[in-house]
Amino acid sequence: MNTLFDKIWDKHVVQIVDDGPTQLYIDRLYCHEVTSPQAFAGMRERGLKCFRPQQIFCMPDHNTPTHDQDKPVDDPISRKQLETLDKNCEDFGLTEYKMFSKDNGIIHVVGPEKGLSLPGMTIVCGDSHTSTHGAMGAVAFGIGTSEVEMVMASQCILQQKPKSMRININGRLAKGVTAKDVALYLMSKLTTSGATGYFVEYAGDVVRDMSMEGRLTLCNLSIEMGARGGFIAPDETTFEYIKGREYAPKGDEWDKAVAYWKTLKSGEDAVFDKELDFNGEDIEPRITYGTNPGMGIGITEAIPTLDEIDENGKASFLKSLDYMGFKPGDKLLGHKIDYVFLGACTNGRIEDFRAFASVVEGKQKADGVTAWLVPGSWLVDKQIREEGLDKILEAAGFEIRQPGCSACLAMNDDKIPAGKYSVSTSNRNFEGRQGPGSRTILASPLVAAAAAVTGVITDPRTLM
Repeated sequence: MNTLFDKIWDKHVVQIVDDGPTQLYIDRLYCHEVTSPQAFAGMRERGLKCFRPQQIFCMPDHNTPTHDQDKPVDDPISRKQLETLDKNCEDFGLTEYKMFSKDNGIIHVVGPEKGLSLPGMTIVCGDSHTSTHGAMGAVAFGIGTSEVEMVMASQCILQQKPKSMRININGRLAKGVTAKDVALYLMSKLTTSGATGYFVEYAGDVVRDMSMEGRLTLCNLSIEMGARGGFIAPDETTFEYIKGREYAPKGDEWDKAVAYWKTLKSGEDAVFDKELDFNGEDIEPRITYGTNPGMGIGITEAIPTLDEIDENGKASFLKSLDYMGFKPGDKLLGHKIDYVFLGACTNGRIEDFRAFASVVEGKQKADGVTAWLVPGSWLVDKQIREEGLDKILEAAGFEIRQPGCSACLAMNDDKIPAGKYSVSTSNRNFEGRQGPGSRTILASPLVAAAAAVTGVITDPRTLM
């Protein structure tokens, strides 16, 4: 019996090239302003039109400022990229959700939100965190700029079929443990290359119990284990989330779609190239201490000592700690922090703001902490205000910024200064990722909230 990955992949095969790649049909192409300009330029040079423009959706997000979006963008590079996307979408007749429009946000937040990402689809974007859409039960993965052009021109892509892996996480998560902690835990166990060459299916009690927001977070971080992508079989939670959304099927089409989506699961006897099992009860709130997302510990644990590090990895381990200003064996509880960032395509959804607000309610932002709370879309911003979370956050001394990728990466105004510590809900903690010389500690919205009100790394369970 085939795996779910096989079922979706095989249904989209146009042809297989002998001793070469597979020509795979793509249902949805997402474009943003950073990785698309060269693709559009290539199309112009060859005098081509987009083959199926109705399958392509574009949105600025990386360079978007998170304040004064109704004014011209100051940074000349950002402004140029934003203007170029506008022109390209106009010239090629593509749907674009422009900056400051009610439909704008981060592409990986808006796609599921609008019902554009659906079970059984193949979805690509010139962005590694495209794996986020796998939470919908889709095969979604990032591609390069030349491949973006290929999809624009033919709605197909040439790909080698990845191997399949299933990660089962059973048991129950304890209080204060989130999908972000699950992902950080998996990365520490598998390392950042442990899933290289695989497409990962997440399964088990913990995954079944996750909300859609939690599943989107988990799938978002698949790429950080080296995986080509990650996804979850659709179920009632998925259908409930999709129903009634703008691009979701309606009426009889909805019933037909759900009947098909219910077939999208791996067979009882499906054979995976690799299968791993973990227990949800082993996971506590997590933080990273190094310069890749796999360098993480439980919040009450200590950074490994040199004796615990493989001989081949010692030099890079010490280089990483030197950059972060930590030492082997250090505990990070109580370590002073300077910035807190809530947002990104990893944790910029309504559930993340609810979690953050639940910790800070009735407390005050710590002096000396700069906090950037950035919704993943204008819809999330609207939900925050409808639920009164804005009042809770403002009473605690926090300000909600305008949607965008923000401090996830140093491509807009929201940069962490050199040497400063940032507790961030984003997906990467590479050297300089949040700004030259910045020091990033990846964490869940609960851990970020606890740090924001105490000014130090704090176990959120002590405040809940």
